Amino acid sequence: MLKVDQVTKSFEHVRAVEALSIHGETGDIYGLLGPNGAGKTTTIRMIMQIIQPDSGKITLGGEPLTLEQKDNIGYLPEERGLYQKMKVREVVEYFASLKNMDPDKTKNNIDFYLDRFDLLDRAEDKIEELSKGNQQKIQFIISIIHEPKLLILDEPFSGLDPVNQVLIKEIIGELQERDTTILLSTHQMEQVEKLCQRICLISKGKAVLNGNLREIKREYGTQTVRIRSDESLEDLRSDSAFTYTQMENGELLGELRDDIAPPDYLKTLVDKIDIRKFEVVEPSLEQIFIDQVRGDAE
Repeated sequence: MLKVDQVTKSFEHVRAVEALSIHGETGDIYGLLGPNGAGKTTTIRMIMQIIQPDSGKITLGGEPLTLEQKDNIGYLPEERGLYQKMKVREVVEYFASLKNMDPDKTKNNIDFYLDRFDLLDRAEDKIEELSKGNQQKIQFIISIIHEPKLLILDEPFSGLDPVNQVLIKEIIGELQERDTTILLSTHQMEQVEKLCQRICLISKGKAVLNGNLREIKREYGTQTVRIRSDESLEDLRSDSAFTYTQMENGELLGELRDDIAPPDYLKTLVDKIDIRKFEVVEPSLEQIFIDQVRGDAE
């Protein structure tokens, strides 16, 4: 669906993006991650055709990006901005008209989403009369009102309370079920873990991790294990194969030596004590992110 192929962009003497490739399939939720200044915004602006790449190409549905293709793209920018003196319904109608939407369909979609966000009774209020959170919900509605094939969300959860964060995630899931490809840029790693199937982690303009999230987490897995038993686990603190980390809620957490496979260690344990739980702890995306960015900086 979305293919960014070996794209490079420089500004004077700064290489903002270098040979970056992203491949988002139809219905994918693709996480675009990276520290500040990594090149995420430049990448999004190239996809939006705000700026052009120096080399490489970007296609949507197998076709080069054109002005007509913009009608198939929805965009929620990190820097929010609405016409403050316009009424809610008017401002959504205006942005829908820029996407060449049918007026009747526009009205139906506006009523549906305003009701969904509990804002239908505010349709004739001016934008400036809304709270910051409600203005953000209007901006999200604008990004999806035309039912885009590609939706780019830059920090969509910022400034929203937990209830509305859940609602946004529900709608993102519904769009995914309708085969919308979603590019999600956020610093909230827990949201990425819950929503994304694929990720691209950029550092200094280059992709340092790129692909299926589950496979990446398995590849960067550690030897961390969590053990529970009704018997004492104190002897494991001095086990040469196991480095004790902490005891938490009656469970022992620690690291196995690199040369010892978790299944093999479990076999030795069951001969000694009654094991109620033995779990290999999957690394969090946040920890992978930190490790990779730090490693790239060294």
